[in-house]
Amino acid sequence: MSQTNTLAAFLAALRYDDLPEDVVAYTEELFLDWLGSALAARGQQPIPLFERYAERMGPADGAARILVSGRGTSAYFAALVNAASSHLLEQDDLHNSSVLHPATVVFPAVLAAAQDLGKSGRELILAAVAGYEAGIRIGEFLGRSHYRIFHTTATVGTLAAAVAVGKLMDFDAARMLHLLGSAGTQAAGLWQFLRDAADSKQLHTAKAAADGLLAAYLTADGLTGAQDILEGEQGMAAGMSSDADPSRLADRLGQRWAILETSFKYHASCRHTHPAADALLDLMWREGLEAEAISAVTAHVHQGALDVLGRVTVPQSVHQAKFSMGTVLGLIAVHGKAGLAEFQRFALGDPRVAAFRDKVRMVLDPEVDRAYPRHWLGRVEVVTVDGRTLRGAIDTPKGDPDNGLSRLELEDKFRRLLAFGGYPADDAGVLIERVWRLRGTDDLDNLV
Repeated sequence: MSQTNTLAAFLAALRYDDLPEDVVAYTEELFLDWLGSALAARGQQPIPLFERYAERMGPADGAARILVSGRGTSAYFAALVNAASSHLLEQDDLHNSSVLHPATVVFPAVLAAAQDLGKSGRELILAAVAGYEAGIRIGEFLGRSHYRIFHTTATVGTLAAAVAVGKLMDFDAARMLHLLGSAGTQAAGLWQFLRDAADSKQLHTAKAAADGLLAAYLTADGLTGAQDILEGEQGMAAGMSSDADPSRLADRLGQRWAILETSFKYHASCRHTHPAADALLDLMWREGLEAEAISAVTAHVHQGALDVLGRVTVPQSVHQAKFSMGTVLGLIAVHGKAGLAEFQRFALGDPRVAAFRDKVRMVLDPEVDRAYPRHWLGRVEVVTVDGRTLRGAIDTPKGDPDNGLSRLELEDKFRRLLAFGGYPADDAGVLIERVWRLRGTDDLDNLV
């Protein structure tokens, strides 16, 4: 039996009662974090473009909800828009060793399908866990070489979303294989957009969630797919990876709950900037440094950070600024944080942030690179105006499971996200209570 078959069999057999309590609770926390990210993007470019497309091409009404507008539509178009909105502000979760943002592809697809099919909160949680467990392992399987060219959340995300919806439909192992085949053959998403400050990153997640849902609905009606889409000689690994490791596909299934390894984002920027940002914050606090006292910063990074962040020198948009190491460290140094408000107000127009950005460089660090992607180490070297050389180091960025966000911190982040989206303050409390009762709800249509 291939590793892909083993994975499909596990996914098909998984039941809600198999899930440990901490997995269920963590899934609710990840759902709250995703929901805040999706709602906060209301009115932000390019989300209205996706809304208009859904309105033009989709039905006038439907059982599934577009979160930023509350409008009813088909499951396909709800997944499309909600996935685009939840990835815009760079506040959605990340799994380290797969370099995958699972929430932004899994939850839009599974929530839309659950609303369409009349499923319960328990069924949504089970399906989401299946999507996370599959997506994370497939991301690890494709390896570091895949991520250099392909946006893993776009490619692997299509399969993660498909598995989640397939689980919601209670697919057996045979249908899971067909589902993976039909999802995998659609998988796409290239990093080239970063060079142009283009909007493709939202298109990536929109299509991954919607196409995963498409694959599941068609498979339910009898569409067949490639039986070896991951490991086959003309499959994903053959065309999209040079270091694929099939053993990762079935790694400790049912014992290792990979969903529990997922990190929450503390800073509102690309996760590759977070280790250096935390290291600089720690160093400045420890030494009592102000931004003006720093003449140069060297961020010691892994190769993946260079591949993604090295394309952005002078950012042309707020979103592109979230992929600029210099801008992120400039916000940290000058304003003490790199949150949504700081990016919106200072990332492009603050001369002090721009001046600090020009003091920052990145270098490949062998120690940091060896640890990646399982561990994202933060190492910075700072030269002060008075000639001192200081070093900062953190081994676990804020938001990682070993340095995680408590429920109170997640609630605070959720409130800030909704405030950024312009929602009344009371809405946040209502939604928080509903999400903490997710496992007991039978009415997902009125969840939001």
